Amino acid sequence: MAEAQSLRSWVLNWLGGTPDDDVLRWLYRGLLAATVTVVALDYANLRDVAAERATAGLPTTEQPASQLPLPARKYGGGRAAPVRQPDAALRDKMAFELVGDGRLMATGTIMFGTADQFAAEVAKRGSYIKTVVLRSPGGSVRDALAMGRLIRQKQFATEVEGGRYCASSCPLIFAGGVERRAAPNAAIGVHEVAAVGGDNLSAAASMQDAQQISAECQQYLRDMGVDLQVWIHAMDTPREELYYFQAAELLALKLATAVDDGKSRSASTR
Repeated sequence: MAEAQSLRSWVLNWLGGTPDDDVLRWLYRGLLAATVTVVALDYANLRDVAAERATAGLPTTEQPASQLPLPARKYGGGRAAPVRQPDAALRDKMAFELVGDGRLMATGTIMFGTADQFAAEVAKRGSYIKTVVLRSPGGSVRDALAMGRLIRQKQFATEVEGGRYCASSCPLIFAGGVERRAAPNAAIGVHEVAAVGGDNLSAAASMQDAQQISAECQQYLRDMGVDLQVWIHAMDTPREELYYFQAAELLALKLATAVDDGKSRSASTR
């Protein structure tokens, strides 16, 4: 007990004879200062990450953040990034909503039968539609091809807004527009196609089906006037990744006819 009292007296003397309450207050202030420092460092790190994302030209307004593509590796003109899980609105089957200025909003996953639903929408509202605005993680390739061909037949334009996501088979629909407008920070990405039957097909049947789909997509892109280098990037990118096109690359490969904030409405304004 005497030794403990002696140690306590030494500590108090070292602190300049500070009473117990003052010692506690001193320790609390130290912990508070350390906490503020850590929070400030975390905030600075988050700010730096956001700045890097903006510099890379990646979308910053799509929700949720898990949907945004994070740079993984670069090659060619674009960049590859892991596929992100879409939010609830994009996981649902693609839905269509006609808004002002003849803009048909097409939002969600392209499932089997989506092309028929789109054709019915066009038959009902085609005289009002001028532009099909896309926001989709992709889906059924053959439905996407059918939708793109109908868009070209009807002479509609297509658009991907700022901060929005058009990936996998969605760019096939985008390619159907007579005018194809993309915002500079739109995320337009492709990867290799999968067999329609998936795991239920034998290896040989799966390969044959994938080859047939690939041939159909190449012929389609040629018919739409798009450079087939787009398809080379798709087939060179594994299914678990997406090849995102830079703005200049969209124009060079004729996938887009315009990359312009003045012509593409930012998603953050809606």
